Amino acid sequence: MTASLSDINAQNVEYNPLLVKWDTPYQTPPFDKIKPVHYLPAFISAISEAKMEVDAIALSKEDPNFENTILALERSGMTLSRISGIFFNILEADANKELQDIAKEVIPLLTNYQNYITLNELLFQRIKQVYDNRHLLQLNTEDAMLLHNTYLNFSRSGANLSPDDKKKYEQLTLELSKLSLEFKDNVLAATNQYYLHITNKADLKGIPATDIEIAAVKAKEKGLKGWVFDLSAPSYMGFMKYADNRELRKQMYLAYNSRAFHNKDYDNTNVVVNIVNQRLALANLLGYKTYADYVLEVRMAEYKDTVFNFLHRLIDISKVAALRELEELQEFASINEPLQRWDWSYYSNKLKMKKFNLDEQKVKAYFELQQVKAGVFELTKKLYGLTYQLADDIPVYHKDVEVYRVFDENKNTIAVLYLDFYTRSTKRNGAWMTSFRKQSINEKGENIIPLVSLVLNYSAPTNNNPTLLTYDEFRTFLHEFGHALHGMLSTIRYQSLSGTSVPRDFVELPSQIMENWAKEKEFLDLFAKHYKTQQVIPNEIIEQLNEANNFHAGYAFLRQLNFGILDMTWHSIEQPINEKMEKVEINATQNTEILPFVEGCNISTAFSHIFAGGYAAGYYGYKWAEVLDADAFELFKSKGIFDKKTAASFREHILSKGGSDKPMNLYIQFRGRQPKEDALIQRSGLIPKK
Repeated sequence: MTASLSDINAQNVEYNPLLVKWDTPYQTPPFDKIKPVHYLPAFISAISEAKMEVDAIALSKEDPNFENTILALERSGMTLSRISGIFFNILEADANKELQDIAKEVIPLLTNYQNYITLNELLFQRIKQVYDNRHLLQLNTEDAMLLHNTYLNFSRSGANLSPDDKKKYEQLTLELSKLSLEFKDNVLAATNQYYLHITNKADLKGIPATDIEIAAVKAKEKGLKGWVFDLSAPSYMGFMKYADNRELRKQMYLAYNSRAFHNKDYDNTNVVVNIVNQRLALANLLGYKTYADYVLEVRMAEYKDTVFNFLHRLIDISKVAALRELEELQEFASINEPLQRWDWSYYSNKLKMKKFNLDEQKVKAYFELQQVKAGVFELTKKLYGLTYQLADDIPVYHKDVEVYRVFDENKNTIAVLYLDFYTRSTKRNGAWMTSFRKQSINEKGENIIPLVSLVLNYSAPTNNNPTLLTYDEFRTFLHEFGHALHGMLSTIRYQSLSGTSVPRDFVELPSQIMENWAKEKEFLDLFAKHYKTQQVIPNEIIEQLNEANNFHAGYAFLRQLNFGILDMTWHSIEQPINEKMEKVEINATQNTEILPFVEGCNISTAFSHIFAGGYAAGYYGYKWAEVLDADAFELFKSKGIFDKKTAASFREHILSKGGSDKPMNLYIQFRGRQPKEDALIQRSGLIPKK
């Protein structure tokens, strides 16, 4: 009889690389030694160790104070944190069936461990005693925030519940952790399940040669003749934008937008309903009317009415603009039927080329990946004095990953940066920044540098062509690098407040502000050179890019607001869902739609941000942060885009502070006032100039 994963114990842990001191530079993970078989015994051992540390705090005979309770708890479970930081990042970036099976064993263990902490009555009473006497303590802002967050984390995690309700809480959190993992696995599997196999060369008409070459490589990898297009972002988006064959565009659209929706193998239809119902039950148990009320309590926006009013205000403005855009595009397309969803990217791209004489394929030639990387590095040097050195001596988890030492202006090593650029079947779609370890200062006063990772999904270079980025992909790189700066420039004492450990509706400010440099000639001239001729990007193209920057901004805004309103609808329910989930989605989003409804398609079943990615009742944060970034960059524009004084202020008050203070306080310290929406409305061009 084969032993299950849970039968594996922590014997011979001395031979487990996850449980010994690492002799790597800066204690970076020894990826070359870590095997899947090491994870479960390491988790079991680390959880046991962490529980003993928690017990020591809870059972202490000393009177509770900040140091022996709050600070001791903050520094407990470090081994577990280290292992989790590796495992869950690899699960996203380079997953396989073995890791997915391990996750199904590990996640319940971690959920039980979290409940062991937050439902520990003795521990909570010590925390509560310190919190209740906080006015007597002489705490600085960071210490006060740690105390506030610690108490709130416990109270929001069921610490004030009765014994019976604590059991209910444990069951709900355990079930939700399993459902979230099931959702994520289904999306990945459904995405990888489909591909379009083309054997007729005529069906490739309109598609750029580089995309065709990549499709040929994909076909060869599958042992097929011809060309293969799949649902990875570069392949799918390129096909929808360029393929002349309308019927094939429709096939691709239907495949992408029906992922995990009534799929006989990988179906999230019931998973979505179960998640939102369980989240409602959890919120009710904790005394909140809706899950959104629970989430927003610790967000910058604070209240769901604030969020709904914000979204509806922008919907009213952007929908008018989007309808104008649709009318123009319908006339341009000259087809005798209403435009469909699989038509928008295709005709929009052609109209954009006509209006602005902007050929995306020509533009891509100036954004070769390695040159873009060098340009982004140079930007951060000009703003913050950072430099980068390739570190071949630091192990990586995949052969495509690059790793760098990051130095400040005084040549001190402040971070290790991993760059994982290329799409693969083991990596989920999208782009994200994460950390294998966050910055902190240990009990000896030593700065523990962060290990930051950027994961993207660009097409790998071929024998004939390097990786050339679309302008949007270039902006994505800038966006994620903003998150990386937030992690790398952190100077916080406590790991739980470090770097990107800020409210969800504030975390996108450092990332989205970076996108503003994408349209600045002074920056583009530093690196944007034709990959063959090395000619600097012509002024004409920069002008065209800037003129086209707001092209179909109404539609783009409305699409983001569609996601935001759908998210808020799911998480503002006051009664369990007892109708078809697709009907809920249709009712929620009808005011944000301008194209005909497509039967069999659904957003929610693949909406990983809110059902598997931590953005539940928080997707509005992207637009919320756009208000912040437009308002903040307005100051850079007025002083100069490389102005070191403005950059130093942004670094001091935003990037270095993490979650050590309330977001509005940090923003006001940088800007001198609260943010205004004016800069975003003006920048977007949603309201025509008179």
